[in-house]
Amino acid sequence: MQIIALSSSRGTTFQAILDAIARGELASPCIGLVTDREDRGCVAKARAAKIPVRIVERSRLESREDYDRRLEAAFEILRGKTSKKDIVIAAVGWMWVLSPWLVHRWIRRIVNVHPSLLPKYPGAHAHRDVLKAGDGESGMTIHYIDEGVDTGPILLQKTCPVLPDDTEDTLKSRVQALEVEWYPKVLGMMERGEMNI
Repeated sequence: MQIIALSSSRGTTFQAILDAIARGELASPCIGLVTDREDRGCVAKARAAKIPVRIVERSRLESREDYDRRLEAAFEILRGKTSKKDIVIAAVGWMWVLSPWLVHRWIRRIVNVHPSLLPKYPGAHAHRDVLKAGDGESGMTIHYIDEGVDTGPILLQKTCPVLPDDTEDTLKSRVQALEVEWYPKVLGMMERGEMNI
């Protein structure tokens, strides 16, 4: 198994994957990062680890599928001669919805992490939604990406408490700690055949 990271974020969970590889806890190499902008934090982390970076900038004039065709071209460059069945696309902080075209091209090969206990609170404002609902528990979900928004088959969920004085930032920090811990572990389970891909 080889990993291509897909991120448009600071790269906190991406760094956790790189750290797990460096410690020998994850045998699968990260063969590249695909992102949408040069100024993303994940880019600096990839370059520090000498991971190839492909920047695929978004254009307001192109359709979602046209953009995703350019994303896939970046995946293919990074993949080289490696069989597609040996690649996992690790979506770690990718903030754009993928088109059905790309999802079908990489069905059950794109793994996402979402900061809520799906199916509750899909979309971009999970922490705000959890606090507004008054839930006593939150957490994170690692799942396959499908054609919907955070609707794909769930691989693993982990919970944490919501405290009475939580803000979006404090809750985000607690949930992100779960993501950092468990995303590399899920990839490890996949490479050992303990989780179906």
